[in-house]
Amino acid sequence: MKEEDLEHIEVSNSAGKLAKNFLHNPLTLVLASFILILGMIALQMMPREENPRINISAGSIIIPAPGLNPQEVKKIITEPLEKKLREISGVEHIYSMSMPNMALVNLVYYIGENREISNLKLYDKIMQNMDEMPKTIMQPIIKPFDIDNSIPIVDIVFYQKNTTLAYKEFLSYIENTQLNINAITNVSRTALKGERKEQYNVEIDINKLSGYHLSLGQVVKGIQSIAIRTPSVNAKTKDNELVIMSIKNALESVKDVENIIIAQYMGSSIYLKDIATVTDGIEIQKQQSAQIILEDGSLHDQITLEVSKLSGTNAVYVSDEIRSYLQEHKQELEKFGIEYKIARDYGVRADIAVDELVHHIVITILIIFVMLILFLGWRESLIVTFTIPAILAITLFIAYISDQTINRITLFAFLLSLGLLVDAGIIVIENIHRHLHEEADQYNSMDELLIKATDETGGPTNIATLAIVLTMVPMIFVGGMMGSFMKPIPLNVPVALIASLFVAYIFVPFLSKKLLKNEIGIHKTKIKEEKSK
Repeated sequence: MKEEDLEHIEVSNSAGKLAKNFLHNPLTLVLASFILILGMIALQMMPREENPRINISAGSIIIPAPGLNPQEVKKIITEPLEKKLREISGVEHIYSMSMPNMALVNLVYYIGENREISNLKLYDKIMQNMDEMPKTIMQPIIKPFDIDNSIPIVDIVFYQKNTTLAYKEFLSYIENTQLNINAITNVSRTALKGERKEQYNVEIDINKLSGYHLSLGQVVKGIQSIAIRTPSVNAKTKDNELVIMSIKNALESVKDVENIIIAQYMGSSIYLKDIATVTDGIEIQKQQSAQIILEDGSLHDQITLEVSKLSGTNAVYVSDEIRSYLQEHKQELEKFGIEYKIARDYGVRADIAVDELVHHIVITILIIFVMLILFLGWRESLIVTFTIPAILAITLFIAYISDQTINRITLFAFLLSLGLLVDAGIIVIENIHRHLHEEADQYNSMDELLIKATDETGGPTNIATLAIVLTMVPMIFVGGMMGSFMKPIPLNVPVALIASLFVAYIFVPFLSKKLLKNEIGIHKTKIKEEKSK
């Protein structure tokens, strides 16, 4: 039967209309292929994370207040500032600390508040009320908390099994590695933990200090007086050329530090070397140290490089690029006696979690296929099973264009809804199967039978699916951490259920016409015999 011959077939709802319009449409196969391709693209392109993103907005305000005690800081800075911050919409908690010479105020917004807008509101509120602050305070420091861009996804532990490099050279090489990794696409920030900075160590002899009648404050000021980076240059020549005087670095060696003049005593200069021992080394005032224990039980000093990614980017891709960089430079690292271990890799964990759930989804689809064979037959089972990847492909693509990530909760939503997704397809194919074996339909053409069977299921199937969708809607309005964490379920399950209706009404009749021809051979024979009479 041609497409124009279907006009006489009456339909009563959307199910019958979709089946009627796509049964002979040459674009139906193209549409099916297009949907599956979109799903594969979405699966590859969607950012992979172990857990869903949660919008957490917070900020910290640091107000230096020289000369004020904690009571004064609390009365004239902290309390008035808290009142003003309460005027910002969306603020959930405010915490403050009043300390000598400084006030610290932290505020936390309700989960789900837009981070950029929250940071802007905080900055505006502080700047608008600067005229009410005491004139003696310094400029406030506003530091928003950017959790998405700050949480490390990869931790790399560097250590020397055999100490072939001095610590300063070891640290310098790690800092160069940090700089290169920070240049990798979608890396937001890097940080070193457990390192000890290079410095000149000054160990003062208290007895000599007392002998010269000096204080530690004088020593500190003497050293600070030489710590000037660049002279002020603001003069020009007649030719309008900037004149810069080249001055050699004041401190280039231990000897330069030793020759710093601290004070004058009885007409003579007192040098730092007269009262202290100066050495070139690393931070000795840092009491904490970081070490790694290897499988053989040996301990080694280590430096950890933390790498964070940009919000909304694929943790798997960023992790792979970091691993590729380390692998490319592995021989160079070993040449200097530097070894590394990856202590944490969020990208690998996310990839494993996603792959594991995809594997479980495939197993579930196979179980559904086998069960349907037992009750409907292998052709009917094959038709219904096709609808599952088509529905998931539509849902994945919509999630991708709506800026969602693929994570454990997203895939759990798919896994949860798999039993519901096949309902519409099973209802349609079961009704088609029933009509194929009913005596009353033996003289109907295959096209008429398929459209009629699909149209009959439209009303109740639509209502049943809508009822399930409505049960998911309240979950969208759940607030707090749990609401944000579980949000992929109410966002994706309703989309999957609605997609299941369209797929069932379009592709189940179409595939039935292609695969169930042998089942209705008796009907075609009877129609021909009737016409010949």
